Amino acid sequence: MHSSITVSAPGKLILLGEHAVVYGKPCLVTAVNQRMSAKVSFMPEQVLKLEAADVHVHGYQKPLSELGGGTIPKGARFVEMAVKNFADKHALKQGVAVEMSSEFKSTFGFGSSSASTVCILKALFELLSIKHTHKDIFDIAYKSVLDIQGKGSGFDIAAAVYGGTLLFMSGGEVISPCKVASIPLVVGYSGIKADTVTLIDAVKAKAQKYPAVIAGIYDQMGALVEHAKVALEAEDWPTLGDLMNTNQGLLECLGVSISKLSEMIWAARGAGAFGAKLSGAGGGDCMIALATKGHHKIVASAIENVEGEVIDVQTGAEGVRVEK
Repeated sequence: MHSSITVSAPGKLILLGEHAVVYGKPCLVTAVNQRMSAKVSFMPEQVLKLEAADVHVHGYQKPLSELGGGTIPKGARFVEMAVKNFADKHALKQGVAVEMSSEFKSTFGFGSSSASTVCILKALFELLSIKHTHKDIFDIAYKSVLDIQGKGSGFDIAAAVYGGTLLFMSGGEVISPCKVASIPLVVGYSGIKADTVTLIDAVKAKAQKYPAVIAGIYDQMGALVEHAKVALEAEDWPTLGDLMNTNQGLLECLGVSISKLSEMIWAARGAGAFGAKLSGAGGGDCMIALATKGHHKIVASAIENVEGEVIDVQTGAEGVRVEK
């Protein structure tokens, strides 16, 4: 049994199917090469200690017996709940010290909370030499996210655990790798941090008001994803771009896009992108544009010209791993 280990997990970008995935429809998600890292150590004192400068958590400490209770700083919630749920399922007699660091800003919407949760769980499995599968990590991580947020599909957890590009259905009902090496995306950050839970609640309220209409939108998104998987694996970028544009139109119908995202999306399309759409819950965070390598600089410049921040990422990154 080791006493200390460093684990990393990738961020994610959802390609198609956001929001509908919460209601049983498939989505496509890819892991990106900007990673979250956690150095996890055992110590004699029966406490959780956490340092996470990226989310302004310094010197946080709580007895293991009190995890999940009382006041928890926002930046510590997912790590604390992951340790609690792991301890509830597996014997954990040692205290745990965690140092988190990230290659991407938590504001980007790359799934930093899920990536940190996955890192902690992988580290604990390894430190205790407990035989485990990717699904074992996913299940505890997904429970931890639901304990905190009360809702969510788990696609960001799946990307952090499995890596690559995945066809995913809520709760891990389907986690199927796509046969594609990389996707020629340009990623633009709006500069606005979105609140996923608030947006999901807003769409839910709209669904309660217009149930047949919103259910129809979800059905169309599900169909788009199935077509998109075929285009993706064939590297048929014009078709995939068309489907991305249609998905964006449906997200506009749900009311989750904002003018800044729309401005960036239309700028990318005008510069020759096959397709462009928001990526994630909406309300801010990132957009993605599909463009050949020869058009990347032109599309990136167009996004920057409307004051978007272009983020250099590679898709299909490796999932959670132990670092040497």
